[in-house]
Amino acid sequence: MSSHPDWVREQSLREEIVKIGRLMYDRGYAVANDGNLSVRLDDQRVLCTPSGLCKGMMSADQIIVVDMEGRKVGPTTAANRDLVPTSEVFMHLEAYRQRPDIGAVVHAHPPTTVALSIAGVSLADCMLPEVIVNLGLVPTTQYATPASPENVTAIRELIVNHDGIILQRHGTITVGRCLLEAYMRLESLEQIAKITVVLEQLGKGAPLPPEQVEKLLAQRRKMGLARPGEEEEFCRVCGVCSPALQEVEPGVSGSSPDDESQAEIVRLVAQAVLRELGYGS
Repeated sequence: MSSHPDWVREQSLREEIVKIGRLMYDRGYAVANDGNLSVRLDDQRVLCTPSGLCKGMMSADQIIVVDMEGRKVGPTTAANRDLVPTSEVFMHLEAYRQRPDIGAVVHAHPPTTVALSIAGVSLADCMLPEVIVNLGLVPTTQYATPASPENVTAIRELIVNHDGIILQRHGTITVGRCLLEAYMRLESLEQIAKITVVLEQLGKGAPLPPEQVEKLLAQRRKMGLARPGEEEEFCRVCGVCSPALQEVEPGVSGSSPDDESQAEIVRLVAQAVLRELGYGS
């Protein structure tokens, strides 16, 4: 067994992928062989989960190393010799290409988030303080065929400015400086989806007022989490506008002409979800 620092680091990352994969499976974010994870090893290589494996039943020696073109480059083990990289590897690689700061990518299928995307309900809002600070606004892509070049195109521009993206009718992609951060952003995203459903069922769903959102954005900037272009997004969605933006877009607020119809959609989705969970008739 090698004691070279690079080997030790790689082995540690393999074990972390297995651990996070098990968490995803246990919490229902990736069932059967859904979902995939990756970690950047260096500028030329990425560790990623193999295709076709349950994320709750992987072993460290099954994890695959690929280059930035998605080719399997080793090391080969008895456990991964016949395995191939996840079919979504090119979506992961696109994220790494677009942002050198990304150290890990998590793709999952959190059920409540996916259900809301099918219902046409956006989670790009200013509801939860922790989400605003740690995740920012979360856009939803147009539908793209999973594991296809369309999926890569769908995230290409959005990933530059966002740490979490909802893939319509498909799942989510969250990124971070490390695998744990990317995974925690997945948890936060599914949590806000669940809260959105329950809030609408209760008939309450007021976003935070702009002055409170601005305080949270100041924290976000202080923590080094702010992304390029998000100031304009928060102005458009949440009404947190600098004087310059207010001059360009006077009267911008977080509401839209479709608010009432969207609320009705969420209410119906909420009822269906709660019935499935045994909380309603």
